[in-house]
Amino acid sequence: MTDTQDTDVTAGRGNASAWLWLSALVIVADQFTKWLIVQRFELYDRIEVNALLNITRLHNTGAAFSFLEDAGGWQRWLFVGLACGISVIILVWLRRLPARGQSWLALALALVLGGALGNVIDRVHLHYVVDFIQVHWGDAYFPTFNVADMAITVGAALLVFDSFFGSGRKDAAADAPTSDA
Repeated sequence: MTDTQDTDVTAGRGNASAWLWLSALVIVADQFTKWLIVQRFELYDRIEVNALLNITRLHNTGAAFSFLEDAGGWQRWLFVGLACGISVIILVWLRRLPARGQSWLALALALVLGGALGNVIDRVHLHYVVDFIQVHWGDAYFPTFNVADMAITVGAALLVFDSFFGSGRKDAAADAPTSDA
């Protein structure tokens, strides 16, 4: 590897790890909004924003949709371990992605990473995740969520989008052998 290539990689210009600024931004936004909620709301306090949206402070010891919330506490470390393991995989994946040509994938991975780590911070320090965005239609309520959850959801949707329409499919198609028959 030449000095120029080495410098580009370590500066983040040689691979998609340059997208880590977005992960950091998600973490900061997530933690700041949760801090605001904790400062201004007691547990279960709610403000109706409009007919579809409430801001309410809830604590989630489970995973998405409160999965395993009543499991007795062991699930906290399971979720921390899973999120940390996935985060390491995403970091390696971003490091191996080229800086250009995989923007949708890099964006998706950065969002999932930021969201996962935002919720890990809560689980480690608070033993639960602070959720506060409550969407509903009449009496039908969607599970309450937070900024980290939004980043994970958008990132996951972008991963699906990229798997169908991303540049990786075009690259694979271009590299496929053609028949002369």
